[in-house]
Amino acid sequence: MTIFNLLTLLGGLALFLFGMDIMGKALERQAGGKLQSLLNRMTSSKLTGFLLGLGVTAVIQSSSATTVMLVGFVNSGIMQLRQAIPVIMGSNVGTTVTAWILSLSGIDGESFFIQLLKPSSFSPILAVIGIALCMFSKSDKKKGVGTIMLGFTVLMFGMETMSGAMEPLKDEAWFTSLFLKFSNPVLGVLVGAVLTGIIQSSSASVGILQALSATGIVTFSSAIPIIMGQNIGTCVTALISSVGANKDAKRVAMVHLYFNIIGVIVFLCLFYGINAIVPWPFLGQPTSELGIAIVHTTFNVITTAILMPFTRGLEKLATMTVRDKKVAGEQTAVLDERLFATPGVAAERARAVACDMFEMSRTMLVNALDVTEKWDASKAKMAEECEAHVDQYEDMLGTYLVKLSAYQLNHDDNCTVNTLLHVIGDFERIGDHALNLLKTAQEIEDKKINFSSQAQEELRVLRKAVSDIVDRTEKAFVNRDLALAGKIEPQEQVIDGLVREVKTRHVERLRAGSCTIEYGFVLNDLLTNFERIADHCSNIAVEMIQVSEDTYNTHKFLGELKSGTSEASGDFERRYERYRERYAFPESEDNGTKTDSENE
Repeated sequence: MTIFNLLTLLGGLALFLFGMDIMGKALERQAGGKLQSLLNRMTSSKLTGFLLGLGVTAVIQSSSATTVMLVGFVNSGIMQLRQAIPVIMGSNVGTTVTAWILSLSGIDGESFFIQLLKPSSFSPILAVIGIALCMFSKSDKKKGVGTIMLGFTVLMFGMETMSGAMEPLKDEAWFTSLFLKFSNPVLGVLVGAVLTGIIQSSSASVGILQALSATGIVTFSSAIPIIMGQNIGTCVTALISSVGANKDAKRVAMVHLYFNIIGVIVFLCLFYGINAIVPWPFLGQPTSELGIAIVHTTFNVITTAILMPFTRGLEKLATMTVRDKKVAGEQTAVLDERLFATPGVAAERARAVACDMFEMSRTMLVNALDVTEKWDASKAKMAEECEAHVDQYEDMLGTYLVKLSAYQLNHDDNCTVNTLLHVIGDFERIGDHALNLLKTAQEIEDKKINFSSQAQEELRVLRKAVSDIVDRTEKAFVNRDLALAGKIEPQEQVIDGLVREVKTRHVERLRAGSCTIEYGFVLNDLLTNFERIADHCSNIAVEMIQVSEDTYNTHKFLGELKSGTSEASGDFERRYERYRERYAFPESEDNGTKTDSENE
């Protein structure tokens, strides 16, 4: 073997790792935030959790990435340790898919169809399709598929290059003797663990071993311990990611480590125990890409079958390792930057937190509206407590989203991040206006202000309209319902009209001498906050629509909508009239002169 073979080997290794990296990241981007919704929905039982871990890892081609996601989920409090354990087991089986794909390069046969199954035959086709999609397609999804194809092609080309560079090694005596030493189970496990720990990918290290097997020197007796060690080495990524996390998140990483260590010990004891009684005839035979894929899968399936009934035991073992000592300042992270490893999942998590923030603002507003009608100290206190939390959510989400926007996201997740960056300020302002309403309600209570029956009816209609628009806006945002979002603006226009009408009626009462200026100040405070809340609901709905259409000229959009030049103007007018009928004021008695004199 010459220095040129070594350079070719290193180049092939670089291409192999690069191809695996870009393919995995492209797969993650295509899956996007759907991964989180899947993980949340399908962890109710051990079986569904196992299947979910298997499926997600098979898609993103990395058990390490899946485990890091789990660390982030548990650290964020959206998943319990008990739910994460079956997913970890499934991810270990799912990571074997890569080895099976790579084993296709070892297929032998002269027929056209068998040759076509070999990656060296179909990879060039994928490369041509992939580069065409990347260069000429305008769709982000198609470009993502093209990137996956190119990543796979680079990966396979790198593996073929490594195999070719290692071919001369079969004639080297030192290389043969080296792999004979790896037949020692302890040494083989250590080598596999160290190699995988360095490159932080069991799929990649198994692929390297498969490339080495092309020399014909790697026997089953040396490959089996190395594969066992590779499963231990892949735990390094999760262990590193758990640094700084809360104790439950650390336990996720420890479960991953214990699962593989116990699995390796049990498997090797059973395997070599049986071999001592009835020697395995294939141990001394050279292995192949397919043989390595079979061993890798067999180990993970057997380990999962043995340990699946003992998930509680693994949980207790991790709890004993990471004890429940009270750590000052430790708390659940609502948003965990570990999820940036899978940006689509991080985007979906941020959206879930934003939904919680909106719900908190809405709850605060509902209590504030209630106390403006009838003072209730307990409701006022609950609303005040929410306000500080809403402000914290805005600061936390703003920082998180700015950092997340620097990562590569698919089109849908990028829209999610852009929408959130625009609307979290509106969520916070709704909370601020709710607080303003509380202050006004306190003033009404302290000064014993009693509006007339007519004014109370007008305010009751307005409260209903404001409560409805906030409820409808939250529902549209949570459900990503653009059709419902389109109904917000006409309702906001009706509320603006109601506010103007109340002000006009109040002026009439002032002229008639049936109301005081002091009462007018309080009424104006209520009306101003009602109108501003409706404005923020409109902002949220419009941002949803604009971002989905990749247009960001809000003033032009609203101008065309109201002027009748927009395609949606017809619907706007119909909805506006419908809302006007729904939120109509009762007619003034005696043309508005007999109203506030009784109580104001």
